Amino acid sequence: MRISQLSAASGVPIPTIKYYLREGLLPAGEQTSATRAEYGESHVRRLRLIRALLEVGRLPIASIRQVIAAVDDEDMDMHHVLGTAHYAIAPTVEAHAEDDDWRRARDETDRLIAGLGWLIDPEAPTRDELAQAILTLGRSGMPATGETLRPYAEAAARLVDYEIGTIPFDGPRESAVEALVVGTVVNGRVLDVMRRLAHESASARLFGVFED
Repeated sequence: MRISQLSAASGVPIPTIKYYLREGLLPAGEQTSATRAEYGESHVRRLRLIRALLEVGRLPIASIRQVIAAVDDEDMDMHHVLGTAHYAIAPTVEAHAEDDDWRRARDETDRLIAGLGWLIDPEAPTRDELAQAILTLGRSGMPATGETLRPYAEAAARLVDYEIGTIPFDGPRESAVEALVVGTVVNGRVLDVMRRLAHESASARLFGVFED
């Protein structure tokens, strides 16, 4: 397909496609003449991945380039490809190693992960992200420990058992990463909304609202 057809198939404007080509995010098409190139379904998939990372993951171009480099690295196993995408969409948390409260929160995080038997990279940014949440809860008068967080961890594990089965690992790597990013971000919002809906319903039952 020509670039105009690629634009129509992907929903990405031609100037944007040309920008991705210049930045090396999108592979060049097959040159058929000095001024014309042909593109295929792999280019459509790559554009879908870029859009997912940009519009859903809210990643800067530099981070998108890192994820795409991982996708294109055939020597990188799928676990580390997905990890690259997961870490890219994780919010940046500034660790405060000199802060006693921070160190306790991070220690609590590490104990919880170890107690669950989860296989998490020691340098995973999600460790600091959870530590920050534990620190915030503690400073709000709601101390969080492995015991109080375990129900959340167990619920998350059950949910991920379902989610991991929806990722198309038998297809192109771009499709798997796209599904991971969109699922993580959007379903994270769905989960938050569902929790708030459940809270409202539980409150209504607790206080007898809507009952005859």
